[in-house]
Amino acid sequence: MSETTNNRDNPGVIAPPPLIFLAGTVLGLLLHWLLPLRLIPDALQVPVALVPLIASVILGLSAAQQFIRAGTHLEPNRPSTAIVTSGPYRFTRNPIYLAMALFQTGIGIMVDGVWVLLLLIPVLLVVNYGIIMREERYLERKFGDEYRRYKQSVRRWI
Repeated sequence: MSETTNNRDNPGVIAPPPLIFLAGTVLGLLLHWLLPLRLIPDALQVPVALVPLIASVILGLSAAQQFIRAGTHLEPNRPSTAIVTSGPYRFTRNPIYLAMALFQTGIGIMVDGVWVLLLLIPVLLVVNYGIIMREERYLERKFGDEYRRYKQSVRRWI
């Protein structure tokens, strides 16, 4: 397969997903520093934040492990070689993005950064339309009915 053909065998996402979540988190932290909005009592920040942070690590590692087992690429700019339907992919089609959203939520709670939490909304919109929708169209083209059946039986998020 030529390099040109290989470059077309991907969903054409707008940016690497971790970069989008990182941008939202960093911008939220910057806004928190410039214009702090407080919501969570100090004594609750860390214990409450640990729930989404730990969940994000467990979910993200479990999802990545399923990609590795299936022998397909984690990076959305690389060709998919298999549809992963095991592990957390039995319950959500996007456990890695869900893990990233949980991580941003945990960071926002830990620093009592309302801006970090608020910016999760546009981040998720960008991820949904700039990444997930493109990935789904790509997977339907590449895997056809196999992916459509999976898509019908498993929710996009939770």
